[in-house]
Amino acid sequence: MMATTRVLIADDEPLARARLRRLLESQPGVVVVGEAENGEQALNACTDLAPHILLLDIRMPGVDGLSVARALAEQPESPAVIFCTAYDDYAIEAFEANAIGYLLKPVGQEKLALALAKAEKLSAHRIPIVDDSAPRIRSHLSARSRRGVELLPLTQARYFLADHKYVTVYHTSGELLIDDTLKELEDEFGKRLLRVHRNALVMVDYVIGLERTSLGQYRIKLADVALGPTVSRRHLPLVREALETL
Repeated sequence: MMATTRVLIADDEPLARARLRRLLESQPGVVVVGEAENGEQALNACTDLAPHILLLDIRMPGVDGLSVARALAEQPESPAVIFCTAYDDYAIEAFEANAIGYLLKPVGQEKLALALAKAEKLSAHRIPIVDDSAPRIRSHLSARSRRGVELLPLTQARYFLADHKYVTVYHTSGELLIDDTLKELEDEFGKRLLRVHRNALVMVDYVIGLERTSLGQYRIKLADVALGPTVSRRHLPLVREALETL
């Protein structure tokens, strides 16, 4: 029985996605599991759909293809990346981001088949059964900055602080605004987060302890950040109890 290769297409141009889908449908043993219009959708789809191979455009709005490839390269299990682009001046950066192939548009059937065969041999990511009922957890957060949309590895986040409509993630190199609410973060990441205030969550893995301020308040001490969030009186007993189990 022939193994099935799961392929995800990520391109902001509908015609380009449609062409790739037609080419892929003529490849034996290949199934297109989904499409993405931008980098953020591509990353989420890789988590949700578990493709073996990602056909990825480079220039896309928001999170570009190179950023997607770099983010996937940091994950222990990720699809093999084949870039499909109209630009020939990103090849070095593409292969530095662990791309398996680099195809110029319009992509031809023969070159695509060769790239797919190479990706199938080199890809370490093989999931025979996908449990669609199992919740998928992101490894990166999508954040807004002056430079546009950035991807922040969750391992660099230390705490989250809500202020009216906005949530700021404080990380090892600074701070960024994100669109998630504290409730959404709690629902997704569960016990990896600890609520220390009605407006603050901390990453449990990086908690060092508690410190008392000159004003008699308590703050959480976190690795790699100078100042953690204040612990409210209401949450202090629960925080102390949680720290005893760390």
